[in-house]
Amino acid sequence: MSVASTASLTDLRHQIAGIERVYTRLRTVLPFSVPAIDDKLPGGGLAVGALHEVAGGAQDAVDGAASAAFAAGIAARTGGTVLWCFNQADLFEPALARFGLTEDRVVFFRGKDETDVLAGMEYALRHGGPTAVVGELAGLSHVSSQRLQLAAETSGTMAIALRRWRRHVDARDFGNQTTSFTRWRVTEIKSERLPVRGVGRARWQLELMRCRGGRCADFEVEATDVTGHITVPALLADRSVEAGDGHFRAVS
Repeated sequence: MSVASTASLTDLRHQIAGIERVYTRLRTVLPFSVPAIDDKLPGGGLAVGALHEVAGGAQDAVDGAASAAFAAGIAARTGGTVLWCFNQADLFEPALARFGLTEDRVVFFRGKDETDVLAGMEYALRHGGPTAVVGELAGLSHVSSQRLQLAAETSGTMAIALRRWRRHVDARDFGNQTTSFTRWRVTEIKSERLPVRGVGRARWQLELMRCRGGRCADFEVEATDVTGHITVPALLADRSVEAGDGHFRAVS
């Protein structure tokens, strides 16, 4: 075999090995530990070395409280240091501890604009130090999502694009095509009833709007707790049906 042929074969082996490493990372998943949700996701959970999008429904499209809590809980459950990138000056960092993301586990990066946020996310994803990178973004082009997805695949770090808008009309950008593995929308609904006066645990309508290799669905869940987990309300846990359109619906 010639030297040139040997070199080509070696390069091919390296390329194949690289592809195998990427698919190994993509097969690694982070389950919600809620069977109704995990059953809809390929592998039984969120792909770790991949990009996921999270946005709020109704008023949360602008306020971002519920969607940020959902994203924080996911990031917290990755187990390591989390980088949170943003450019709007309305993030109350201590509040993330309520959803499992304590101050000793999160590093914040504030960019001057969304170009900075995207750059910070991509750099951190390629570096591979954090176990999750969250970026607050109003716009996410197909090309930008490709870059984030490739960086996440390379390092095996989870990327979460937390979509936020200053006006409801701008939320139309959420319909644009991206390369994200999953796309979620979180809408606040009435909290659970208590036997005494007071405010019960918050509840969300959680919509899985896109899932590569899985099925779209929607769920009624109790909001993220201090461990980063969401749960199905006790009264609904054993009373669910799958609708004919492939969506999960809780019934009373």
